[in-house]
Amino acid sequence: MDLELLEQTLARHGQPRFRARQVWAWAARGAASYEQMTDLPAWLREALASELPFSSLQLQRESRASDGTVKALFATRDGRPLEAVLMRYRDRRRSICVSSQSGCPLDCTFCATGRMRFARNLSASEIIDQALHFMRRDRGAGDGTPPGARPTGEGEHAVRPITHCVFMGMGEPMLNLDAVLAACERLPDLGVTQRRTTISTVGWIPGIEQLAEHDRPLRLAISVHAAEEALRSQLMPVNERFPLKDVIEAARAFYARRRRRVFVEYVMLAGVNDRYEQALALARLLAGPAPGTYPAAGAHAAPRAHLAAGAGQRSAAGLRAGGRGSSIFKVNLIPYNASVAAGGDPYRGSTRDSVAAFQAALHSHGIPATVRLTRGRAINAACGQLAAEAA
Repeated sequence: MDLELLEQTLARHGQPRFRARQVWAWAARGAASYEQMTDLPAWLREALASELPFSSLQLQRESRASDGTVKALFATRDGRPLEAVLMRYRDRRRSICVSSQSGCPLDCTFCATGRMRFARNLSASEIIDQALHFMRRDRGAGDGTPPGARPTGEGEHAVRPITHCVFMGMGEPMLNLDAVLAACERLPDLGVTQRRTTISTVGWIPGIEQLAEHDRPLRLAISVHAAEEALRSQLMPVNERFPLKDVIEAARAFYARRRRRVFVEYVMLAGVNDRYEQALALARLLAGPAPGTYPAAGAHAAPRAHLAAGAGQRSAAGLRAGGRGSSIFKVNLIPYNASVAAGGDPYRGSTRDSVAAFQAALHSHGIPATVRLTRGRAINAACGQLAAEAA
């Protein structure tokens, strides 16, 4: 719900300030309407229902995949489209992928959102309402079943609380960081701790630096997708503004300040960025430094010039056989998910053997790497596929 408008509405009715906290507490527990908020006066519930929309978003459509993934298409009050995704896993995780913008202005060539027209930043309320929608839906309120009435069940389709949130939907979160951080302040009320919240960026350095100074234990993910500057500029035009070498140094400074391992996102494109020598180039980029090289958490981050000094020595040490590798970065290898109709897509996904060989090359040089489990590909809900195509 629009929390600023809520406070204004309550004030107009002469209500004490604690009423806003009461309403939010009900919403965060999964209430589906003001009528369920039984510790509010009946007249106030009626007034809120008539004056204040319960959500800042309007659900346009939901799509469901056989793996339990749900994609929701929303419209803002001014008609801007956005999508968000709920992913269910057998290990009991329930992760939501939320959008921070309607569209994206950064034009990554392999991403469907980049082909959308950019509309605007989302408000903190519009971000948090994506999470609230899935909370209500999984508790039954989204399909008319009272909260708590849906059977819990077993397996990946069982109803359980949301456990993780990733800002990897539409948009570049660092271009809307104030609203993103305001939404992150609310997520723990929904049961999603900030240690289980990840903010992803194409490498927008001012945002990385601002996040490093934020006093919450949020996680950072950076989209790399190529270890060579020229290739990365082809895939991600933003690299012309923020070169990869500077992005990596900003990520190292984030680690120095926060002591939080940084995730590196790397989409696997056949014949483009999946060769063995490209895995070695990525390993060199991410190698080192040894534990204790950087100041303790809470100390001021080292200046960028100091971080750059000795980078060659770090890379060489990290790539020695049996070397220590990287304690700062963990690579997520992402199978490519086609984002345009067959025949019109310039990219193909790497084969399983190619992905496995790339992962093995990173491991052999001390770089932790996992292959992301693809969810929701059949409903265009997987990484790189969000485009609000029905809007």
